[in-house]
Amino acid sequence: MNYLDIIFIIFIIIESANVLALYFAPGSKMFNAVGIFKAWEHSKEQPDVHDFAKYLVYWVAGSKLIFICLLVVILFFGNELTKLISILAMVISIASFYWKLFPLIRKMDKADQIDPKNYSKVLGVMITVIILVFLAAFVISAPAWI
Repeated sequence: MNYLDIIFIIFIIIESANVLALYFAPGSKMFNAVGIFKAWEHSKEQPDVHDFAKYLVYWVAGSKLIFICLLVVILFFGNELTKLISILAMVISIASFYWKLFPLIRKMDKADQIDPKNYSKVLGVMITVIILVFLAAFVISAPAWI
């Protein structure tokens, strides 16, 4: 087992916890479920809005599940070069968080729509750490292919 395999396994575990929370406890504040958004509870006052919110939550969970399944296939059947390139693809896809999602959650956090307060900063740091860990695994593993 090498660095890339370890990183894949850790990420699969983290994302699996998120998928389970989104499917079975979407209102939770753990594992990046949507309970941190005060609007989640407010949406329950309007059944059509809440159904739409649930649909989007399950859509995200399903997309993450596809992502996890692809990573499992890469982990077990991909060669080292495929894993190395996959790490870069993951960095790019995860970094897209900073394009639209981070500005939006930061805006909601400043408007007191997130509980706990300053969660956007915690999430931003967490995603940055994940990206840096992936980049470190790439740098450690890449010399074998250069």
